Amino acid sequence: MGHGGNVIDELVTDHREVEELFGKIEALPPGHKDRKVYADQATIELVRHSVAEEAYLYPAVREHVREGDALADHELEDHARAERTMKDLERCDAGDPEFDRLVGSLMSEIREHIADEEQNLFPLLRASCSTDTLDQLGDKVRQAKKTAPTRPHPAAPDKPPANKLLAPGAGMVDRLRDALSGRGKLG
Repeated sequence: MGHGGNVIDELVTDHREVEELFGKIEALPPGHKDRKVYADQATIELVRHSVAEEAYLYPAVREHVREGDALADHELEDHARAERTMKDLERCDAGDPEFDRLVGSLMSEIREHIADEEQNLFPLLRASCSTDTLDQLGDKVRQAKKTAPTRPHPAAPDKPPANKLLAPGAGMVDRLRDALSGRGKLG
């Protein structure tokens, strides 16, 4: 990820990439080992995306959008729920009976979250911010995704400044663990 453009274009492209991974999971039969690989890839992308939204998008919503605090808090609740599901999913293999339930729950949660952001939050943000502000947010989100964690950390802070301070360190550790284990790679 890291596509260019304003923050809304960047995040919508992320949404499409995650949906593509969900489609790959759904196309495989239950128990197929690659379902776990695609679930791990989706988790990696979702965590990076969420961390970037929490660091830059939601603070901008609070600042620029009318009743932005309530909107941002709702989105953070969605993230927390999805992160707990991803943490549980991380412990399951594709053949585990819980895997299908958890991956189905995650896909449902994320699809609902995406629809909410794209139909409600993004239009409000577009109407409230200048083109320049949206472009600057896009740059900040792209930078945040480069150093963000790749594994769910449900207990980590989700609001600035703590999240901006801790995410890069956790991200470095996560990427090292992923490289050593081959997590998220088709083998």
